[in-house]
Amino acid sequence: MIKTNLIKAAATLCVAAATLTSSVHAADTVKVGVLHSLSGTMAISETSLRDVLLFTFDEINKSGGVMGQMIEPVVVDGASNWPLFAEKAKQLLEVDKTAVTFGCWTSVSRKSVLPVYEKNNGLLFYPVQYEGEELSKNIFYTAEAVGQQATPAVDYLLAEGKKKFYLLGSDYVYPQTTNLVLLEYLLSKGVPIANIGGGLSKDKAGKVISAGKYTPFGHTDYQQIVAEIKKFAASGDACVVSTLNGDTNVPFFKEYAAAGLTAEDCPVVSFSISEDEFRGLPADQLVGQLGCWTYFQSIESPANKKFIGDFMSWLKTTEVPGIQKEGRVTCSPMVLSYAGVYLWKAAVEEAKSFDVDKVRKVLESGKISFDGPGGTVTMQKNHHLTKNVYIGETTKDGQFKILKSFDNVYGEPFLKGTFKTSSPAKGETTKKKKKAA
Repeated sequence: MIKTNLIKAAATLCVAAATLTSSVHAADTVKVGVLHSLSGTMAISETSLRDVLLFTFDEINKSGGVMGQMIEPVVVDGASNWPLFAEKAKQLLEVDKTAVTFGCWTSVSRKSVLPVYEKNNGLLFYPVQYEGEELSKNIFYTAEAVGQQATPAVDYLLAEGKKKFYLLGSDYVYPQTTNLVLLEYLLSKGVPIANIGGGLSKDKAGKVISAGKYTPFGHTDYQQIVAEIKKFAASGDACVVSTLNGDTNVPFFKEYAAAGLTAEDCPVVSFSISEDEFRGLPADQLVGQLGCWTYFQSIESPANKKFIGDFMSWLKTTEVPGIQKEGRVTCSPMVLSYAGVYLWKAAVEEAKSFDVDKVRKVLESGKISFDGPGGTVTMQKNHHLTKNVYIGETTKDGQFKILKSFDNVYGEPFLKGTFKTSSPAKGETTKKKKKAA
């Protein structure tokens, strides 16, 4: 069941947030923004990030707050409407005077708010896997960069003997840019261009400007695409690399299962489906499908056990209307949201100030770390995190069995153009261009 009850309840969410700290005097609080889609096609993913942020604020407030001030959340709904995100960001910064914002899921929403944060010198923590090729002084990217998700997943699939890669995604900047990087990466690994499915588009000069097949947000008819994938996979050595976002994953996987495709025939590795999205999918029909994230709920560690237990306990006791309390799970974007709040808190306390410039300087020092549910994360000078990466296989209960892990992977936002091949059409062996220091 898709989380329709959450979507229907979206109208009450922002009102509820205003009541969370009504007992705390304004002079003793610091306002913190939460900017996510609580309605529309992206609510299936983003509502849980709102939930985990409210949980984190409560957890911090119970331990004394940030520099002795209680966090006062200001929750707004981007409603899966990208221009509206910019309007809500302006409200948070100019009207509500928030010290920091945690939010956005899609890259198009992030790019919509970016100029607002730069103009107002605001601070945004962005927690969801993205395409890179961006570095703003006003954004800290706790998200997985391409080299912490997409390329490790391809390496794993190549090691498993896959020779053909069908690229599929939602029609916006994250899938489009990620797949251009993956095209370069696959060619650099000797995969011939004929073995990269989904289609290529070129400009008048013959330069590839798009790789893969794309569908709009909320798309529901995947019959033709799945038929194409089935034909592509007939050789038995193919896989799908999926950057589909939001609730469009539901009709895609249902059509995939209806067509008789399985993880053995043609595995799908998804970069936007976590444990949370699997609650709305036929998980029992998708056993063996792959995910690559920097956290899985199945990680066995004291820190993760405590995080899960504390979050589940909070769900039972919270009085915020509209929060679904049954059948909940944790996932990587939730943990990266959680970690982002603690990184910001640590930086504020090190700077002894909520001032954005002072907090940014501390975060850029490379000394701010957080021992979280997915392992230790460290903020880098380039506003990205060093963190662990995990490859997982889905189980019938919608969880992931961890197959492989990579420790302390550096977050590099600029990968496009760094993987070179002398003859893309033939897929010759290539060499990687040395990165600039």
